[in-house]
Amino acid sequence: MNKYDLVRKIEEFAPLETQEKWDCSGWGVEAFSPRPAGEGLGVRGQNVNKVLFALTVTDKIVQQAREKNCDMIISHHPLFYVPLDWKDINIYSAHTNLDKAKGGTTDRLIKELGFTKTESYEFVRVVKLENPTTVEELRQKLLKISPKLRYINNYNKKTIQTICFCAGSGSEFISEFNTDAFVTGDLKFHTALDCKNVVFDIGHFESEQFAPKILKEITEVGEKGIIADEKSPFI
Repeated sequence: MNKYDLVRKIEEFAPLETQEKWDCSGWGVEAFSPRPAGEGLGVRGQNVNKVLFALTVTDKIVQQAREKNCDMIISHHPLFYVPLDWKDINIYSAHTNLDKAKGGTTDRLIKELGFTKTESYEFVRVVKLENPTTVEELRQKLLKISPKLRYINNYNKKTIQTICFCAGSGSEFISEFNTDAFVTGDLKFHTALDCKNVVFDIGHFESEQFAPKILKEITEVGEKGIIADEKSPFI
């Protein structure tokens, strides 16, 4: 597999130029292994045998890649620095550009929950239910993908018909959308105190857990792609 072909497929789905200014999506490490005898000059280091797809690159993920003979890691979260001992493996990330893309992280979260997206606002998606649901019914649905979720209902709301979704850390958007409920991760204490709608904090990891699967589907690597064994660091 040509690693640049894999990246091209990702960037056609989630253009790199759509990432936020502070983001570090793209190549974290372009590793160039020694050229085999007889291999042309133009293809040195371009081919990879297996790819590990991960949410976040850590020492454990790099070790998994090595144990499974993967010479490339494609992740959702980008690298803001690269340890020296990671320089021998290709690492590419698609972060906020994947969040914004049609069919990206938040859209997949909504799909996995069985909802249909009706409106898009860059990172945020709004679902309008045909029939109202209760807070408890929504909580039970969310528990299926996030068993340890927490939620805020400062005004004791009973029914929900409109829901905002933002995978990852989306608490900054809560006050911008006048929906009955907001589903995200990484909710902060003072934000929780001020919430006027029902807000579910399902966890950063849990809300983005489908990103590696999306990236594998985009690149169409089949059996040569492995989904990393990851879990939330919170116990």
